[in-house]
Amino acid sequence: MELGLATFGDVFPGITPEQRLKDLLEEVELADQLGLDVFAIGEHHRPDYAVSAPAVVLAAAAARSERIRLSSAVTVLSSEDPVRVFQDFATIDLISGGRAEIMAGRGSFTESFPLFGQDLGDYDDLFAEKLDLLLRVREETYVTWAGSGRHRAPLDHAGVFPRPVQDPLPVWIAVGGSPPSVIRAGTLGLPLTIAIIGGTPDRFVPLVDLYREAARRAGHDPAALPVAINTHAFLGPTADAARDAFMAPYLEVMNRIGAERGWPPSGPVHFDAMRSRSGPLAVGAPAEVAEKLLRQHELFGHQRYLAHMSMGAVAHRDVLRSIELFGTEVAPLVREEVARRDASAAPAPSA
Repeated sequence: MELGLATFGDVFPGITPEQRLKDLLEEVELADQLGLDVFAIGEHHRPDYAVSAPAVVLAAAAARSERIRLSSAVTVLSSEDPVRVFQDFATIDLISGGRAEIMAGRGSFTESFPLFGQDLGDYDDLFAEKLDLLLRVREETYVTWAGSGRHRAPLDHAGVFPRPVQDPLPVWIAVGGSPPSVIRAGTLGLPLTIAIIGGTPDRFVPLVDLYREAARRAGHDPAALPVAINTHAFLGPTADAARDAFMAPYLEVMNRIGAERGWPPSGPVHFDAMRSRSGPLAVGAPAEVAEKLLRQHELFGHQRYLAHMSMGAVAHRDVLRSIELFGTEVAPLVREEVARRDASAAPAPSA
């Protein structure tokens, strides 16, 4: 099982975008040194986040790391030009020696649509058409593509350069819980990332089942298609230390976003329920976080887990400590147990 981190590069009073990006790159370097597998960086176009251009930050991370895979989380493909997205990530792939990935999604915020002249009324069509072009560009160096003619000019034997080290350049689909989105990913035979922000993880099992069934019906081998789970997580030397460092920043962010979306406010009681054994938050001491991740693996049988730790105003020193505990104590436990499970599930060799 691959274990990694995700961040949006939050900014808050007392931290400038400049400092936040310096801190973010320090997180990447530490994760790489600890042997974690993936670092994923989100795209937002709001004052509370420092990263609107994840490809630029990932390129900086590529130059300061050696082995960790580098992904967006997500690229808001609906408001991007797919050709430019491919060129950006092919360039990161070249800088990193073949470690770049695109995690494409429709995005949980909508600021990028008017910013780049897109109509929110075309929300679904934009993503479908641009994903089609992105996949065509990664398959063909010289691309002829008509699309629908509504959202992007056609291409006639257009060369797209540079080409990446990896062939094909990995493209994942990220979803928050939409059945049509998981069906699309399965039908196209693309890896799937599910972000579990609220609700108990077991509620998402039918989505994974739906994805694998859609893949099977489309002629793909579901066992060959990776699934990733992404949740908020935070570690401390004790459960109380993790709670004390993470709870207030987490609640501030969720209540601020919730006020925009009409969600009821949350407090400590709700936070503790979310980090209970059946909740989505992996917040606590290393042993209990490892136990929670392994329970999720029992539910989903997934191949990748991403922990979103640097959230809101959580102190940078506490994030670094959390990453270190994740890499040195949780990762070995989880990898060893998942490998044992995989070995037990493997068919016995024929005589």
